[in-house]
Amino acid sequence: MKKGKKNYLDLIPEINEKISFEKDKEGKTVILVQNKGFFNRLAQKLFNKPKITRVHLDDMGSYVLPLIDGKRTVSELAQLQKKRFGDAVEPLYPRFVKYMQIMESYGFVKTK
Repeated sequence: MKKGKKNYLDLIPEINEKISFEKDKEGKTVILVQNKGFFNRLAQKLFNKPKITRVHLDDMGSYVLPLIDGKRTVSELAQLQKKRFGDAVEPLYPRFVKYMQIMESYGFVKTK
């Protein structure tokens, strides 16, 4: 392993304090993203874009997002998901790591 390179499974994700989430009528998690800034306000006025964007998660995402507490590692979260969904989450680690990387790229979570 290269010096300074970390195993993603050992990282600890935290939910970004700038986002909020809620449950919809079906019990699935919806991430609420406020569209702030000059260009967003302009788009809201000119193109009727919403002030809040709602990102609907699937069953697996809805299960894991509330479990992100800043204490559990990515590996521990993946194991909890495996217990809940069984073989439906296979291949477990590549799939879960990719999910966490996407959530991080959108700024929904950050890792430490």
